Amino acid sequence: MFKIKKKTDKPKPTVLYNIIEDYSEFDAPGNVTACAMTEKEDVARHAKVLAESCGVPLDTMTLLLSQGGIYVYPQEGGVLTKGLFACRVDQTGAIPKQTYVLDLMQFAEAEQVARSPSISLEDAAAEVFIRTLPDELTTKLQQKNLGLDYRTLDRAVAKGGDIKYIDFRKDWSPHFKRLCIMPDGRLVETGGLEEFAQLHGITSAQAKTLVEQGGTLEVNGEILACQIVNGQPAVARFTARNYAKAKELVSAKGLHIMDALSEVAYNDPVMMGSLVRKELSGGR
Repeated sequence: MFKIKKKTDKPKPTVLYNIIEDYSEFDAPGNVTACAMTEKEDVARHAKVLAESCGVPLDTMTLLLSQGGIYVYPQEGGVLTKGLFACRVDQTGAIPKQTYVLDLMQFAEAEQVARSPSISLEDAAAEVFIRTLPDELTTKLQQKNLGLDYRTLDRAVAKGGDIKYIDFRKDWSPHFKRLCIMPDGRLVETGGLEEFAQLHGITSAQAKTLVEQGGTLEVNGEILACQIVNGQPAVARFTARNYAKAKELVSAKGLHIMDALSEVAYNDPVMMGSLVRKELSGGR
């Protein structure tokens, strides 16, 4: 006798974006990834992710996503280390909601623009942000739904209708998978800091410092190296043997450890094969 299995109504995981336009290879500060969504916004989920990612209090982020506005980052130890977070909301719905972060240089420029009594800091921030974007992306933003041909989109994406919001992001998050070259030549894909930390057996704090600042970290005799390229982390892990070779190059040629590791990688057929595959995959 056969049993009929009933379908279980498992809740579907929340998807934050279903359209990704990658401009991370563009020169800073315009090296953003435009993350858009055609489905109805889950404000609570959206606010939680952006609050954690952008370092904005959750209550403040929820309010900003609902009403729009800016959040100027507070000083740390009397020093301003970040610019501002902005959320642009068109109450008519004609233009999708947009969120972005200005770095210190952009923030300073926005403050200069806002000295005119006719322009607010929020409008000045938008003007400065748009000005620094790649021309191609700027052109797309002037078109409805980024100028996408909905006939060519995945049906599930297209049926959501018009784009509801666009987050311009640069961060290392679960939404942006990164490829790490491992000592055995594997390209291992990781997303958020927790996943990256677990893969390498390091703490979240160590992972955060490494991918934000670049550099090296010794892990059980091996070495983890991260180079920041256009604001994005490129990561590789080297065996103890290759690490020793790199240190020999540092002593013999006076190279920086990162340059020495790069030379070792290019002379290692296993790692070189991974580098080629990484280039072919677009580094993602």
